[in-house]
Amino acid sequence: MADLGRIDGRTKLIGLLATPIGHSLSPAMQNMSLRERGLNYAYMAFEVGNQQLADVVTGMRALGVRGFNVSMPNKTKILPLLDELSPAAQFTGAVNTVVNENGKLVGHITDGTGYMRALKEAGVDVVGKKMTLMGAGGAATAIAIQAALDGVAEISIFNREDDFYHRALKNAQIINEEIEGINCKATVYNLDDADRLREEIATSDILTNATGVGMKPLEGESVVPDASWLRPELIVSDVVYIPRKTRLLELAEEAGCAKVINGLGMMLWQGAAAFKLWTGGDMPVEYVKEQMF
Repeated sequence: MADLGRIDGRTKLIGLLATPIGHSLSPAMQNMSLRERGLNYAYMAFEVGNQQLADVVTGMRALGVRGFNVSMPNKTKILPLLDELSPAAQFTGAVNTVVNENGKLVGHITDGTGYMRALKEAGVDVVGKKMTLMGAGGAATAIAIQAALDGVAEISIFNREDDFYHRALKNAQIINEEIEGINCKATVYNLDDADRLREEIATSDILTNATGVGMKPLEGESVVPDASWLRPELIVSDVVYIPRKTRLLELAEEAGCAKVINGLGMMLWQGAAAFKLWTGGDMPVEYVKEQMF
């Protein structure tokens, strides 16, 4: 919660545009960090979906806000509303952080680096490993591209044949054909093909859920139906952090998986990258961990 006692005529506004919004820990994390660093900013959450997005972005620009985060379902829909994209955002076709540079709105994506940093902090070495990645939305796309850049050798991408399936195919094309200097193979499968999903999980080192399954309104559900699909040496991770233990992670613990990682680390490190883009300084990460985790 923002410290209203310190807001004055010079306070700079940062925001979050998403729906649903009530579960987000970003306002607490960012305001806590801003206070700890003595910076005159306030971070506010706004319930915004695709229909309101264009009007809200116009208003944010007119108000001269310093920047804002973008989360589901707006990460891809915001692209045509911005003036410029970072190279990473161009590759992934998604944005989760916007910086207002003197009236020019520049889109960035920090989800991929945040996720990979969370794995590193958990002691996971991804180089040469195989990953099964469920999802092809903004966060999943960022993870796929960053995983390939960071040395993952093979990625099996699963998504239902819905509006995001073309994005899954594009992600594989980028990894296989467009990024120079990497040695990673990406293959796309239909998430409804349960037999194929089970086979790919069985030969993977890392399983990542980057879908919304496990959070409201799908809380208590899992794409993986039971613990028999998993094994002790498999690293199981989820981008969802509310609840902190999704059904997938419960199944992973039941299967005896050595490393079971929720979305808090990704949330922390992607937020730290956004904090630096807005303020030019480092987020007090250890302080945030002490206070929130």
